[in-house]
Amino acid sequence: MSNNAIKAYENLMAKINEAYPTLSNRLKDIASFALEHPTSMALETIATIAEEAKVPPSALIRFGKALGYNGFSEMQRVFQSYVAVQTASYKERIHQDMVDLDNEEENSPVSLLAKYCKENIISLEHLRNGISPHSLTKAVRLIKEADHIYLSGVRRSLPVATYLSYMLSHAGCKAHLLDGIGGMLTEQCSNIEDSDLLIVTSFHPYSSEAQNIVQQALEKNIPLIAISDNNLSPICRNADVAFIVHDAEVHSFRSLTATMVLAQTLATSLLFS
Repeated sequence: MSNNAIKAYENLMAKINEAYPTLSNRLKDIASFALEHPTSMALETIATIAEEAKVPPSALIRFGKALGYNGFSEMQRVFQSYVAVQTASYKERIHQDMVDLDNEEENSPVSLLAKYCKENIISLEHLRNGISPHSLTKAVRLIKEADHIYLSGVRRSLPVATYLSYMLSHAGCKAHLLDGIGGMLTEQCSNIEDSDLLIVTSFHPYSSEAQNIVQQALEKNIPLIAISDNNLSPICRNADVAFIVHDAEVHSFRSLTATMVLAQTLATSLLFS
């Protein structure tokens, strides 16, 4: 794999992350699309990319210029160099591997089971290859050093936070689930000190509760571990450690398999560190 191609692509991703808060909503849509579909950004025409991202072609040109390039073509060459030495993106791999399953009876239980199994295998491979060893080590260290650990997850993220609270308690940690029962979320968060640790899990569309909790933590300099699905997630930008997880998805229903494996890894690592 070409180190120059990786470095150029990483520089581009850094530019996108830095510029994201100041971009218009339309350019933010392009940023998210570029992050999820690097192969499309590299190989498709500007008209096709615009159609897939649901933006006018002129917005892609503005996006390139907003990142310091002369236009879209110059930026696209960075994607092309990267993709030339990289496998297809996660979502594109899913599409390719699922073609044969689509020929089965569309929504039969057997077909749905096969699709979930297939996508979860790909998701777990992505987790294994995509999570930084340094991030895992740092996260475990933050968990070990914290006086108390506070965990937040609402709606689809609730099982992750609940499971981590259970596992960390059994590992000897003082773990607290921020469940907001009785409308007491603000009061629960007020107990967190800078010697503690906050672990927030949130996926698109990112809950306002998660964003408010993260904002309170940042104002009090509380260490933060974020688990989300996108580098541009609002809970990830200022996290001490951010884990990006792509869970399996079938007909817009998402699994939590990969995220739960990450949670298991963090909790059980305490026993061996």
